Amino acid sequence: MAIALENGRRMFDYWLTVYKRTWKGSLISSFLLPMLYLAAMGIGLGSFVDSNGTGALGGVSYLQFIAPGLLASTALQIAVGEATYPVMSGLKWQKFYHSMIATPLRPADVVYGQLAFIAFRVFSSCTVFLVIIALFGGLKSPLGVLGLPIALLVGLAVAAPIAAYATTLENDSGFAIVFRFGVVPAFLFSGAFFPVSQLPDWIEWLAYVSPLWHAVDLARHLSLGTVNPWLALVNIVYLLAWLVAGTWLAVRGFTRKLIG
Repeated sequence: MAIALENGRRMFDYWLTVYKRTWKGSLISSFLLPMLYLAAMGIGLGSFVDSNGTGALGGVSYLQFIAPGLLASTALQIAVGEATYPVMSGLKWQKFYHSMIATPLRPADVVYGQLAFIAFRVFSSCTVFLVIIALFGGLKSPLGVLGLPIALLVGLAVAAPIAAYATTLENDSGFAIVFRFGVVPAFLFSGAFFPVSQLPDWIEWLAYVSPLWHAVDLARHLSLGTVNPWLALVNIVYLLAWLVAGTWLAVRGFTRKLIG
């Protein structure tokens, strides 16, 4: 266990060193775009929605309704981005994972280090976003700050299986399926912008399968101060199940690719 933690830390140091040279390229996607969504949907569209009454939203402003969902959605998008092309690059294009395996590092250490860096990217970006949300009055309850660990959890819950999926691909064309049929529908129909009860029944049940819906639902109830402990436990266990299963699949995929 101690060896795994030390090797994972060394892997995290590697990714942090790389990010110190490339962080400027992530400013727009990690910080600016979420803020634009918040301004356009929460403040712009929100003022129109609020002018017609907030009864359908439980008496809260539209900004307060969508802000936790945007936080969770941002975490998902950052995590998927870091678990797709960077992983493909390490396995196929630059092959730096093969160099790492030539050291005492094991495939599992490579996976843990990669996930640790993804956690850092999600946490740092979502922290800034959460501060912006709070400054705009998007948090009704102090419990809303707990949306940050929820965002971190959903980020890792999707990053691990996506990294496992990346190990099965021969080229990056498979990522188009992830973004077109996974990320975009989840972003639009996970309840971030409206209650999923407004959807047809079969789409509503598909939304419940999505890990993003569980993160949005829990983050919103925390932000509004209406959290139900038992439902919150279901949300957390569901996200942890995705993380554990995804990590196991990722370790298996990396081992097959790097060792055979």
